[in-house]
Amino acid sequence: MKEITTTKPLNPHLCLSERLNIIRAGVLGANDGIISVAGIVVGVASAHQSQYTLFLAGVSGMLAGAFSMGGGEYVSVSTQRDTQKSMMRLQKEAIQNEYADEVASLTRTYESKGLPTPLANQVANAFMQKDSLDITLREKYNIELHHYFNPWHAAFSSFFSFMFGALLPLLAITLIPYPYKVSGTISAVILALIMTGFTSASLGHANRLKGILRNVSIGLLTMFVTYLIGSAIG
Repeated sequence: MKEITTTKPLNPHLCLSERLNIIRAGVLGANDGIISVAGIVVGVASAHQSQYTLFLAGVSGMLAGAFSMGGGEYVSVSTQRDTQKSMMRLQKEAIQNEYADEVASLTRTYESKGLPTPLANQVANAFMQKDSLDITLREKYNIELHHYFNPWHAAFSSFFSFMFGALLPLLAITLIPYPYKVSGTISAVILALIMTGFTSASLGHANRLKGILRNVSIGLLTMFVTYLIGSAIG
């Protein structure tokens, strides 16, 4: 058996996957920032609180949400990264201790893709002799050797994008005069949610109209509920 290779150039497709993961975290962070802070400030405004109270509530929600989103992304991606490393160690041990079984498993994989058994076995043996750890990780777990998502990238993307998204309802509720404060903020939030819904659906290759309607509906429901609560208290 050939010695297990542990070095390999990074797959450009997986580099692209990491970039898309960072963009995804950013879009979701901005979207959550818009909806969360909009719900807070609309609820406080409907209770007829002072301008200072409105601003303080919005800033508090923005900071709390940004740290929550950034921390959540860091924990999530770190867990994924640890799982990938653990699977690499387990797969390395499996190749060292059960090499024939791994070849047979890889052969079955290529058979399931349409190769005849003799050719599938030949290809599996050739790949195993060349780079057994990398090929088995890729075929069994879709993991590229020594290429793991960076949790800090997703965390910072989510953190700053949440703050950026939260600025829109915060500025709207602060700057728009009181007769139009709530209605103007809701209008600005709807426009922002249309943009983030369109972007999110485009990244996921989903139906854009459905993505926009779903996004705007959730935002409107959030503001409606907090508005009712604030009105009842106020």
